[in-house]
Amino acid sequence: MNDIDKLCLRADRLLDQLEKLLPPAQPDPDWHAADAFRWCKQGQYGYIRAIMHPHQITLDALSGIDEQKRRIDQNTLQFVQGFPANNVLLTGARGTGKSSLIKAVLSKYAKDGLRLIEVEKHHLIDLHDIVEKIHQRSERFILFCDDLSFETDEPGYKALKVVLDGSIATVSDNVLIYATSNRRHMVPEFMRDNLDTRHSDGEVHPSEAIEEKISLSERFGLWISFYPFDQESYLHIVRTWLSHFGIQEMTVMARTEALQWALQRGSRSGRVAWQFARDWAGRERSTDHSQSL
Repeated sequence: MNDIDKLCLRADRLLDQLEKLLPPAQPDPDWHAADAFRWCKQGQYGYIRAIMHPHQITLDALSGIDEQKRRIDQNTLQFVQGFPANNVLLTGARGTGKSSLIKAVLSKYAKDGLRLIEVEKHHLIDLHDIVEKIHQRSERFILFCDDLSFETDEPGYKALKVVLDGSIATVSDNVLIYATSNRRHMVPEFMRDNLDTRHSDGEVHPSEAIEEKISLSERFGLWISFYPFDQESYLHIVRTWLSHFGIQEMTVMARTEALQWALQRGSRSGRVAWQFARDWAGRERSTDHSQSL
């Protein structure tokens, strides 16, 4: 065996060892076995994994956000019908139903071919790879990015901007991005950003720092804002969830404790109402069970 053959043999053995270190190839998901999926990473390799037991919620279960429901429902309907629709940014008060609303439209339109792929913030740099895997599918896909916020110059921030608008590659017609954030512009804004603002002939010209920070949110075609609930709206949601847990009447004591529950958390929101209803219903059933023994 000459030197070249020995070198080739050593190279083959080295490649065999390296292949053992690589993650196994992940098969394409069964798009009919589930409605919700998640983008996962194993080392440098990404794949789409089915979520077999997703959180199920209906639009009717969400109270106090009728206008927000109407707007996202109409946009999603256009999308699943193959008509033009917009990427959506849902922003505002925490716990008011932003993420639940996206899950609810999935539940409504999954039978029409809608699928959802959840993408975590640190995986946004893979958006182009995700789109490449699904652009020839017949289903309609929502890429769901929950609770987004960025520091300036994060890679995911740049990647999301490019995918939304600005890449030389056209985003597939069967893909939309639905994102939620507690901040409209998703990037911290500081007073010093305003120092470079210029005034010319009575016109205000924002600084480049401000322009950069609002440029991401402006790439979403549809903005849907959520606001804190007033007391009556909050109590209405509490009644709805108590009914869901089998308690048909909200007593004076339950009303008082629901208000105290919200005060302790510093928020009147759908999430707080749901948490209180779970606690109250659990205590009521536990008491009834103890008395029956």
